[in-house]
Amino acid sequence: MIRILEYGVVSEDRIFSRSTSSRDVSDVVSAILADVKERKDEALRDYTLRFDGAKIDSIEVSREEIEIAAKSMDKDFMDVLKKAADNIRDYHSRQKRESFVVSEKDGVVLGQKIVPVSVAGIYVPGGTAAYPSTVLMDTIPAKIAKVDQVVMVTPPSEDGKISQAVLAAAFVAGVDRVFRIGGAQAIAALAYGTETVPKADKIVGPGNIYVAEAKKEVSGIVGIDMIAGPSEILIIADGKSNPKVVAADMLSQAEHDRNASAVLITDSMTLAQKVADELEIQLNALPREGIARASIESNGKIIVASSIDQAIEISDRIAPEHLEVCVDNPFDYLDKIRNAGSVFLGRNCPEALGDYLAGPNHTLPTSGTARFSSPLSVDDFVKKYQFTYYTQKALDEVAQDIALFARREGLEAHARSALARSAYKGESL
Repeated sequence: MIRILEYGVVSEDRIFSRSTSSRDVSDVVSAILADVKERKDEALRDYTLRFDGAKIDSIEVSREEIEIAAKSMDKDFMDVLKKAADNIRDYHSRQKRESFVVSEKDGVVLGQKIVPVSVAGIYVPGGTAAYPSTVLMDTIPAKIAKVDQVVMVTPPSEDGKISQAVLAAAFVAGVDRVFRIGGAQAIAALAYGTETVPKADKIVGPGNIYVAEAKKEVSGIVGIDMIAGPSEILIIADGKSNPKVVAADMLSQAEHDRNASAVLITDSMTLAQKVADELEIQLNALPREGIARASIESNGKIIVASSIDQAIEISDRIAPEHLEVCVDNPFDYLDKIRNAGSVFLGRNCPEALGDYLAGPNHTLPTSGTARFSSPLSVDDFVKKYQFTYYTQKALDEVAQDIALFARREGLEAHARSALARSAYKGESL
């Protein structure tokens, strides 16, 4: 049974505690990373057999396999994939930034160039599960950014094959190359490069604890989007909300993982009790009952607040991955929300809408990192460099200022480097 906690009555530790993994896999992951760095493709084949039970000769999925998968999909699903891709493309195309040049002062030109990374590595969970939605969400922003090459890694099933739905999504999204590898070994391949897998400049996408740890360890060698923790949903709902709907939305995240968390904050004790009862009813009929029940019992909670405004204050401290605001006038509260990965407004906006179809990204900051992190976007696949140009006359006008600043910091060579180019009279090196 889920816990019902009254804010201000129970301790804050109980209110704000969240799920964390207690396993330390750093030694295992470090060993895998070092092995793949040393043995490259040979190590990838060994780990794929060991962890996925698949003996693979060809690490790369052929273009023909991808095209066959797309052709084999039923029309209804392909139509949905294309519809989702169009929505994702339309939303993310608005994120694209432009370079700029400033030349407002005589003899001075300043600017910033926006350039894409050369190779983006997309990690897509696989094996026993298939996530074609992740393919779309992680690939399309990279394509909008005009990344030269988008490569995807995903673990195979025991027969060495990749989910046909995942390959169909790769076809729709425009993935350039696909590799049948997963886990920490796939992250290593993208970070270091192998005979077959190109070295990536940026690695994005969710994965299990081994993938998360691997991304953490290679960060700095290669760019990463974020270190994803267990999936989270927080629902703010008033007393007019339908308890069946609220419970269903909580379970939509609870079924992901035993460590996932589903939290309801409401200003109604009556709704809290009804949702608790409804959760039990719906759990009994859920195909993934074991996983969802473990999540609800270990990490789920219902917090009773004094008002919706207080509920938002509590939510901001939690900084959830997904936030639903189930009230009549949700836009009245939008400006009060500061910390959340993705916000779903009103009574007709389930989090699942964002997972698949709406357009905003579903690769989101977890574990409270929404306080300082953002959803995956086009920005993740570009970098910026700045440039400066001064004429001799323009430099002459500021050379003494540069020298004064540098000498105040005790850096005489800096001062002299500015003065060496200056025609300023009376100053010598």
